[in-house]
Amino acid sequence: MRIFHKIFKWLSALAVVGLLALLIASAGIYYYFAPQLPDVETLREVRFQTPLRVYSADRKLIAEFGEKRRTPISYDEIPEDFIHALQAAEDSRFFEHMGIDIKGLFRAAFQLATSGQIQSGGSTITMQVAKNFFLTRERTFSRKFMEILLALRIEQELSKEEILELYINKIYLGHRSYGIQAASTVYYGQPIKDLSLAQLAMIAGLPKAPSAYNPLSNPKRALERRDWILGRMLNLGYIDQTRYQNAITQPVTASYHGSDIELQAPYIAEMVRSELYEQYGDDLYTEGLTVITTIDSRLQESASSALRNGLIAYSERHGYHGPEHQYDTSSMPNEEQLELLDKTATFGGLVPALVTKVGTNTATLLTKEAGDIELSWEGMRWASPYKSVNYAGPEPKKAGDILNVGDLVRIVYTDDAWKLSQIPQVQGAIIALDPNSGGIRALSGGFSFALNKFNRAIQAYRQPGSNIKPFLYTAALEYGFTPASIINDAPVVFHDVSLESNWRPENDNGTFGGPTRLREALYRSRNLVSIRLMRSLGIDKAREFILRFGFSPERLPQNLSLALGSADATPMQVVTGYASFANGGFKIAPYLIDRLESAEGDTLFEAAPLRACPECSYGIAGNSENTGSERPGPVVQQSTTEGAAPRIITPESAFLIYNVMQDVITRGTGRRALELNRSDLAGKTGTTNDQKDAWFSGFNQTLVATAWVGFDQPAPLGRREYGSSAALPIWIDFMRDALKDTPESAPSAPAGVISALIDPATGKLAYPGQSDAIREYFRTDQLPTEHAQSPEEKLAPPTTEQIFGLGG
Repeated sequence: MRIFHKIFKWLSALAVVGLLALLIASAGIYYYFAPQLPDVETLREVRFQTPLRVYSADRKLIAEFGEKRRTPISYDEIPEDFIHALQAAEDSRFFEHMGIDIKGLFRAAFQLATSGQIQSGGSTITMQVAKNFFLTRERTFSRKFMEILLALRIEQELSKEEILELYINKIYLGHRSYGIQAASTVYYGQPIKDLSLAQLAMIAGLPKAPSAYNPLSNPKRALERRDWILGRMLNLGYIDQTRYQNAITQPVTASYHGSDIELQAPYIAEMVRSELYEQYGDDLYTEGLTVITTIDSRLQESASSALRNGLIAYSERHGYHGPEHQYDTSSMPNEEQLELLDKTATFGGLVPALVTKVGTNTATLLTKEAGDIELSWEGMRWASPYKSVNYAGPEPKKAGDILNVGDLVRIVYTDDAWKLSQIPQVQGAIIALDPNSGGIRALSGGFSFALNKFNRAIQAYRQPGSNIKPFLYTAALEYGFTPASIINDAPVVFHDVSLESNWRPENDNGTFGGPTRLREALYRSRNLVSIRLMRSLGIDKAREFILRFGFSPERLPQNLSLALGSADATPMQVVTGYASFANGGFKIAPYLIDRLESAEGDTLFEAAPLRACPECSYGIAGNSENTGSERPGPVVQQSTTEGAAPRIITPESAFLIYNVMQDVITRGTGRRALELNRSDLAGKTGTTNDQKDAWFSGFNQTLVATAWVGFDQPAPLGRREYGSSAALPIWIDFMRDALKDTPESAPSAPAGVISALIDPATGKLAYPGQSDAIREYFRTDQLPTEHAQSPEEKLAPPTTEQIFGLGG
């Protein structure tokens, strides 16, 4: 007994000495590592790397930029079942311990002593927060000791709720998802709050090994991990037997959900990204910014569809270019053919397909998604062989004239059937603005952003052709001409040193109309009248007036060719100029970003565009200039009303040019738009020399849109391809959807405008009872005072006074 007592005393003494030695060693280690520990307080200000998200005005996701998909949430937003599942999987005593789990640490120490490696870290959630935010992932004793010290400090500085919130937003959970909200979206396509118990347990199993327990790449192991967590939840009393049984029987329902892009508008997304990158640099992709654009999702979908369809229609009008590639598929297994299709991208909705069988009037094609499909004769009979932009070969008689087995072609599903198609070589752009604010409502810069990222809507400088004429005609109205003014549409030859040689301009159809009213000259797009107008105004004066609409001075020639649209302008510049016709004469600036929000939802920027304001007070128009028409020239007028856009056209001229441009649609080159059955539309076609550019710009008071078609390397579009045939159909298709169920909104004549019946041949007041008289609008101070001669007056012999010039 005494021996046992001595042994116990010796062991006790050794234990005390050992404990003292351990305490001294621990203190030494602590004082060695303590200066190296980071400041835990920085966790209160941590900013998670969150991608930039771009939305339409109606909150549809357009794009997400950033390598890490993350949507931070607060502790209050975490479902209780998920907290319990996470505790069961990672740290059941999280809410009780002080940051470290002694039992787990002893287990890790034993593994280190016996194997030389730390195999199971014994880490608590707090220790994982310390590691994830401050430390490397190396498995060494020093790193582990610092992790412990940091965990203790974190527990002193932060609440359990704050620690858990940091953890669930930081952890990587596979497939670029960081944090449980992003993982919930990636794997289940819905927020974490809407997941079932089984789904929550599945996500709770991911932190341990996101690859090994991934429900997409390893569903079997993920299911085992999920069921183990559910069992732990049952044993720990977090769920009862009934909930456990219901959850354990649920199948794996995870499937990959991409970025949940709700609106395909890649040109818009890139415009936003490039604009903000100048300010934020690479931080743009990690700061969690949210951009609300001015884009209307319905209009954007209509614009993209109208442009694609219009370019495909042009391409098919000029013949079939043949297959993109020809393969020998006679010995190629089906799997290899599918792999080939998988490597071929879809552009603009045109699906790649391999021809596997050709019949008399049908063909069988293999697609990746739809498998084997049958192409009917109706779906391919359009495909006469392409020869040039002006000619196509003979019409095909059978499917073999078009297709061969092994052809890689493009098809599109339309009107409940598959149709042969092809990627257009021609390109185009369409833009729609709110003319009263400048907000971009829809924009597409080409057939397919994936095929070519060049944004023709804002980057392509092209000649506008006759699309420039309304600006010149507005200058004429401002400087004293009226819609009834007579200008001679007759041949003319100019010698202009800036043009290097004699210039003999012609009208598009090669004919001449003689004396023509200004209104008729515009809706018939008479080139020679435009040239005479510019010469009458003076080149410099007309050019200065046109520049106020937003064109680039260096791209507007200083010669008479400007009257025919020889300037260079982007579709954005053209549509911005046309907005002034639509809004009553105000200069607006186009803008895309309506609001910019921080990751916390604070507004960092909100657009405050200058708006058209007809009811605002403006200065009196006019200056000392005149043109021979004895009317003072116009000036830009500023309003004293805050937020009001400057007025660049007088109310009278703005109404008159709108009214004149309505005739472009009712009786001129834009008559095709009559199918929209609206009386409030106005616009202008445009076609350049050799038909290299085709335009249509049109509007009502609520929406203005421009469509352009042309080759990226300027080249003729071909016979019968004009603004009215290539661009106008795109504009019509867009406006049909855009203005659906929208009331008509043509302007009313302002107080300074009056109407009168005139003689269409002379522009003078109609004589009493004139049967072919037409109604015309004038400024009140420009109403004609002279009447046209009646037939009787024309036949009457001249009086003595008329012969000799006598009379009072």
